Amino acid sequence: MTANKEIKTIGVLTSGGDAPGMNAAIRAVVRRGLSRGINMKGIKKGYSGLLNEEIIDMTAVNVSDTIQKGGTILQTARCTEMRTPEGQQRAADVCRKHDIDALVVIGGDGSFAGAQKLANLGINTVGVPGTIDLDIACSEYTIGFDTAVNTAMEAIDKVRDTSTSHERVSIIEVMGRNAGYLALWCGIANGAEDVLLPEKYDYDEQKIINNIIDNRKKGKKHHIIINAEGIGHSEAMAKRIEAATGIETRATILGHMQRGGTPTCKDRVYASIMGAKAVDVLLEGKTKRVICYRDGEYIDMDINEALAMKKTISEYQFEVSYSLSHNYSKNPR
Repeated sequence: MTANKEIKTIGVLTSGGDAPGMNAAIRAVVRRGLSRGINMKGIKKGYSGLLNEEIIDMTAVNVSDTIQKGGTILQTARCTEMRTPEGQQRAADVCRKHDIDALVVIGGDGSFAGAQKLANLGINTVGVPGTIDLDIACSEYTIGFDTAVNTAMEAIDKVRDTSTSHERVSIIEVMGRNAGYLALWCGIANGAEDVLLPEKYDYDEQKIINNIIDNRKKGKKHHIIINAEGIGHSEAMAKRIEAATGIETRATILGHMQRGGTPTCKDRVYASIMGAKAVDVLLEGKTKRVICYRDGEYIDMDINEALAMKKTISEYQFEVSYSLSHNYSKNPR
């Protein structure tokens, strides 16, 4: 779809959950726009800040010394009002009031849905995928996942050390909402004995208990279970497993530490290229697009098409995670 008018001012916001690398994307949007002679505005606190007109002018200095920082310098917030037609219309009106011709939205599917609505109301929009959950189907990469999965991996390594010392079972809960990509990657990277994914788990806890007992008989000194946030209830699960096996079982919920920290090189570079690409796409006269990383290339696609796509767990990766664990003699659940 082509842009509605010549673009002189571009706004940028981050919406939904924060993710390491968002600042690299903001920096790239601002500096790419300035290099093309565009006025740049930052919108604080996502769609909530847009509705409250928390809008500031952005210069190269505003984004200086930010690429290495976690979180988002523009801050973010959930905004239920943006889900209503009245809120969407008011957001479009605020954009026009502040002469914002186009908007770059950095966030996940919910953020893209807001961008889609704004585009329908005549505001040129481009989405950039920013979420640690890796759950945006149109893109093989989302800003923040690489940092988050490395943070979780390092934490799980530390838990494994103490779990081995005490010959414990450890249930480690990672984030990801209803998506299991963080859990799957950690399961493979940390050599977990069991990986519980929302997309695959059948809630047959007896299988896990039998696996723990079998492994202990084989001389295994610890047992690591990676549990996805979408399954949750790790503390209660630990109590049940300890009661059933007689083996001390502890739950560790990694929580929001996975959202913070210095972004990895990959998250900085990919986010920077995606941010610059978003500006380029707008200045090419396009709107209602999403920036994606697919097959080694940075591309843009229609936002309606992007939101309609569904992402699934790779059957092959899932099977590999089991074949490399002590479940190799069992069928994946």
